[in-house]
Amino acid sequence: MSTGPQETPTVDVHAHILLPALLQLVAEADPEGFGAQQALEVRRNGPESLAASGKMINERWPQLTDLDRRLADMDAQGVDVQLVSPSPSHFYYFAGEKLSLKLAKQANQAVRDFVDHAPERLNGLGLVPLQHPALMVEALEHAVVECGLLGVEIGSFAATPGDPDRSTVELSDPRLEPFWGRAEKLGALVFLHPFGCSLDERLDRFYLANTVSQPAENAVALSHLIFSGVLDRHPGLKVLAAHGGGYLPTTLGRSDHAWKVRPEAHGCAQPPSSYLKKLYFDSLVHSAAELRALVAAAGPEQVMLGSDYPFDMGSDSPAAEVRTASLPAADEARVLAGNAAALGITPASVLTARPTT
Repeated sequence: MSTGPQETPTVDVHAHILLPALLQLVAEADPEGFGAQQALEVRRNGPESLAASGKMINERWPQLTDLDRRLADMDAQGVDVQLVSPSPSHFYYFAGEKLSLKLAKQANQAVRDFVDHAPERLNGLGLVPLQHPALMVEALEHAVVECGLLGVEIGSFAATPGDPDRSTVELSDPRLEPFWGRAEKLGALVFLHPFGCSLDERLDRFYLANTVSQPAENAVALSHLIFSGVLDRHPGLKVLAAHGGGYLPTTLGRSDHAWKVRPEAHGCAQPPSSYLKKLYFDSLVHSAAELRALVAAAGPEQVMLGSDYPFDMGSDSPAAEVRTASLPAADEARVLAGNAAALGITPASVLTARPTT
């Protein structure tokens, strides 16, 4: 571990596990929906990227499933604590109501079980069925109140492939209001992590399905959250955006201008750029200059270490990469440890009762 007993632990807020039993459950319970989702991924990614990704997952399978390997890697990276969340491939937003709730609860318990094997090193996030807003509060409460997880992970939008009758759910959707309100009251962290992109086949080569879609989806989802006034109505909401918030944090001048001159863009109380101070971002931007720009835009209190462990688009040396940004010492300490500690992402987290009212 990287710290001494009196020091604040270094925390990685963006790390994933795979849940093979969850994959088996959904494939058996809804083979048609699962097949349609797989076909959509073929169209979105293209054959070259799918082949490369399949090889990568096979090679990194132990890191995604084996606790001892994970802890050894954390030691090598200088990471004391990981906040683990299911791989976004487990969102399964095509599932119907009954199955989706079963999947979320099984994922929540699986993450809890994984964390319990090393509670001094791991904390966890669960899942909620974004495609069924009416079920999200129940899944959130299962994750936080019953399983003792710190919050949940959600995608940037939910749409059912091949089903034009089921509406797309954006983060601005009014049906999500009960979820945002309950997350705020519980003090639950909501981790925004895109999976897939509505641009579909336009990104099916050169790995654009990841390199462009992830930051683009973050920008769209965060814009829905900001412009719709969700953060005004729920000022205590804790939202953490993966990949440094994508394209949004350092390019909000156009959004601020639209807020000033366009009535339909005036759904939030303040200029959009002001809401960066109400959001959290991980440090995974793959550029020292971009990390400095993110910290300057959002503030050093809003950025936390993130690796995307163990995927190849993550970082094998996340703490070292933060240090290469040459941030002021106090800001670097906040990013590596202090901000996560302030959110309660600490070692020795065990199942405790969460507020239910």
